[in-house]
Amino acid sequence: QASLEDYEETVKKAKEAWKVWADIPAPKRGEIVRQIGDALRQKIKVLGSLVSLEMGKILVEGVGEVQEYVDVCDYAVGLSRMIGGPILPSERPGHALIEQWNPVGLVGIITAFNFPVAVYGWNSAIAMICGNACLWKGAPTTSLISVAVTKIIAKVLEDNNVPGAVCSLACGGAEIGTAMARDERMDLLSFTGSTKVGKQVALMVQERFGRSLLELGGNNAIIVFEDADLNLVIPSALFAAVGTAGQRCTTARRLFLHESVHDEVVEKLVKAYAQVRIGDPWDSDTLYGPLHTKEAVKMYLDAVEQAKQQGGSVVCGGKVINRPGNYVEPTIVTGLPHNAPIVHTETFAPILYVLKFKAEEEVFAWNNEVKQGLSSSIFTKDLGRIFRWLGPKGSDCGIVNVNIPTSGAEIGGAFGGEKHTGGGRESGSDSWKLYMRRST
Repeated sequence: QASLEDYEETVKKAKEAWKVWADIPAPKRGEIVRQIGDALRQKIKVLGSLVSLEMGKILVEGVGEVQEYVDVCDYAVGLSRMIGGPILPSERPGHALIEQWNPVGLVGIITAFNFPVAVYGWNSAIAMICGNACLWKGAPTTSLISVAVTKIIAKVLEDNNVPGAVCSLACGGAEIGTAMARDERMDLLSFTGSTKVGKQVALMVQERFGRSLLELGGNNAIIVFEDADLNLVIPSALFAAVGTAGQRCTTARRLFLHESVHDEVVEKLVKAYAQVRIGDPWDSDTLYGPLHTKEAVKMYLDAVEQAKQQGGSVVCGGKVINRPGNYVEPTIVTGLPHNAPIVHTETFAPILYVLKFKAEEEVFAWNNEVKQGLSSSIFTKDLGRIFRWLGPKGSDCGIVNVNIPTSGAEIGGAFGGEKHTGGGRESGSDSWKLYMRRST
């Protein structure tokens, strides 16, 4: 773990390394990022196993997460030859009006325990081709994977005669995170984590007029209309609610069912939940592993208790599983009103609140009434409804899905959300602009 003295030394080294990195042409930076992707590819199984061991997600998800970093490296290579601003008509004779993009300098990247590799990859690959150095602080509970990934990157950089400090790492807790947020030398701070901590980070960064990119909580809903294909709905709701043991920011936490299909969907979903194979995350048969910490188990139990007190019925799960590790039962709660306090609380655990609705207008409003605005999904065959959902009076989330679950993202699109999710965007589309400053 880094002390504040270690942190100070690391920032100085990263700032020095940036001077070298900024002088390298962007396509050449892209070539080095491509080599990082290849180096990760060669170690994908062992890194995936380490993610699974340290975080608790199943092996296929651990490997998939490293694959996402590999994919974003590939994406960044192409982007390194395409970054540019327009040359605009000047109103002055004999003049040119140019928009030039330059790197911000040093990008601080604070990532969360639940995606200890992919989120760093989204940020660092794009930040690097833009010409920035990176300083990473992973979650204190997933330090091994942070060290492993950084060692792989450092070797690639040094093989290209570039200082390893271009991708620096400071393991640590809130002390290091606070130092990063307050440090004027951090030209951009990208923070992924809870809304509560994100708000503190945002205020500290804003106080020094710094730039922040925030990826915070989600309270995501799936809406199932009367014309939905239930063969799609059941596996989608199951995957979105139970995948990663409910520890994704894009996990489905609210399932709105039209009153005409409510009972049928609940019955089928409970049967599907009973078939979820729970076990050791390293076992290839396992679909569902443990929660990350003992604290998470306590939060799960508290939320189940509150749901009962507020009028909910636990129709599936609701208990701790009697085996070593932080295992809890995937849980379905019915009968709560859409605005029950617990329904509006993001509990980072596999609890799904099933809610009944009558009409499109009310359920779109219910989707939007929570503080967070990350991901959302509807299941319907009605083309008019689909376009209303995608339009100005539809979902207010950053990720708006049709006939697919809330979880999962594609690197080609900008990933992030609105409102208390923080408004940040990472990975694809034009999110590269957040890692640069514009000169006109």
